[in-house]
Amino acid sequence: MSLYYVQKFLYELNRDEAKQQAYLADRSASLAGFDLTDEEHEALTTPDIGLLFHLGVNGQILMHFGALHHIAWADYLQLMRDGIEEHGPVREGVYAVTGYEGTDAHAMSLGQQPGASKAATSKVATSETGES
Repeated sequence: MSLYYVQKFLYELNRDEAKQQAYLADRSASLAGFDLTDEEHEALTTPDIGLLFHLGVNGQILMHFGALHHIAWADYLQLMRDGIEEHGPVREGVYAVTGYEGTDAHAMSLGQQPGASKAATSKVATSETGES
């Protein structure tokens, strides 16, 4: 997988109107020079927002790609959710699913009481507002 090249392509596409015009004229040809898997190539030429998100493309980069394709914000968010449903958890990158089980499980793994961080946060918020 070449997440770097997918994101590099999208980064350049997002910032260069000439590249956008070339992409819209011939999507496949515009990907020349980027070392992509067949799956990545297909996701970029379709375009498949859900698959791209599943592959690990950063949402801040991906949202501009959605806008280029006139995908409304609510639809863009749903396409990402659909991608997880269809393809599974995000594979890599900043949104990769790592198996994190939440704060209570983390506290227990450290030998702490679950919910203790919530109580501490509540105390800080109360002392900052002056409430008792």
